[in-house]
Amino acid sequence: MPTYEYECDKCKHRFDAFQSMTAKPLTKCSECGGKVTRLLGTGSGIIFKGSGFYQTDYKKSSVSGSCSKPKSDACKGCPSHKHKH
Repeated sequence: MPTYEYECDKCKHRFDAFQSMTAKPLTKCSECGGKVTRLLGTGSGIIFKGSGFYQTDYKKSSVSGSCSKPKSDACKGCPSHKHKH
């Protein structure tokens, strides 16, 4: 759920509200009861949950490490292998 920023038109009080995207915008200031306006902003950062969103999930193999293929496999163009095929 996103966090929306509001500002009171009367007292200029600014506050954040944690609301669902389908919730109606707030209309009253929590300080003075005046009319509030929802401000346009950058919003909060997106949080990705589940597999596939972490750096280690798609990390490329190190070019300075050893070759992961067995010696019997053809390993053409592998810059990291230290064995001969």
